[in-house]
Amino acid sequence: MTIKISKIKSICILRLSAIGDVTHVLPVVATLQKAIPDIKITWVIGQFEYKLLEGLKGVDFILFDKRQGRIAYKKLKNQLSNITFDVLLHMQYSFRANRAAWKIKAKTRVGFDKKRSRELHGLMLNKRIQAVEKQHVLDSFMEFAKALGVNEPVYQWNITTSKADQQIVKQFINPEKRNVIISPCSSNKLRNWSNENYAQIINYMCETYGAHVILCGGPSAYEIETAEEIENFSNHPVTNITGKDTLKQLFALMRLADLVISPDSGPMHIANAAQTPVIGLHAATTAVRSGAYSYPELAIDCFEQAAIQILKKSPDKIRWGGQIIQEGVMDLITVDKVKEKIDVVFKSNPDTFR
Repeated sequence: MTIKISKIKSICILRLSAIGDVTHVLPVVATLQKAIPDIKITWVIGQFEYKLLEGLKGVDFILFDKRQGRIAYKKLKNQLSNITFDVLLHMQYSFRANRAAWKIKAKTRVGFDKKRSRELHGLMLNKRIQAVEKQHVLDSFMEFAKALGVNEPVYQWNITTSKADQQIVKQFINPEKRNVIISPCSSNKLRNWSNENYAQIINYMCETYGAHVILCGGPSAYEIETAEEIENFSNHPVTNITGKDTLKQLFALMRLADLVISPDSGPMHIANAAQTPVIGLHAATTAVRSGAYSYPELAIDCFEQAAIQILKKSPDKIRWGGQIIQEGVMDLITVDKVKEKIDVVFKSNPDTFR
């Protein structure tokens, strides 16, 4: 099916979750808005993810609360009952998202290629994106713009923050030092680096560069305990705001920081959206697919080593997007490897602070 850009007046984006993935959709939004200035974009998104994207210019949001079960689908259907979009960009292939897509009316329904489709994703599609091997997630999303004939990508994230949030986070920044944010937790404990290693890195940055370190994370008991343990292991004081900030405030804080260190997680991608250098710690996942998009040179990627040493497999035998969730996988990332990346960031601008 051929689509004429001039005929497209309205687009619905369906991407419910997760935080990292919705940040990857933002350049697609910017790309479409530049190519079709008068385009009306509606985004069906999860309630939690909306907390980061609220206020995105030129986008109307419809919130989907998965906790409501069937009621969430009924609400979605009712909200969109009188609307037929020119295009639906069905950018998630979980069964939950696929079920939601069936409630959205659109003339052209664009989804993933057959190889990436799963859980009935292909039902009711009439156009698919190009199949490309071993893409970064953001690049795979950009294929949706290409499917509409838009081939000039715009790598902008355009997340907004209020003046109040900007003022709140300023208190955590030391303007006379390099400010480093460590976000130690991902969605899976086995994808997290050890607390002792983080403490060693804090000691190194404080003693070598006089850094000011900020620990952040969500409000769960595990994340709070993790941050407290790292703080206790460290020989130097840190600013621990774990569980005390919002997603918008985290973004505002990361824009002021000089460096972020994190495993593959939502905060890592928020840092990338803030265009702050981020050292991504990858062993359970590969940075080639899910690393901080703008900073591939700072990623520490031990995924292939993990495949060989832990799974006893050639990396080529692992499905693209597969993970190695095993005890000890993150131990392949050594403290020295992280120190080397820190040196790359700080020695490239030895006298410059943000």
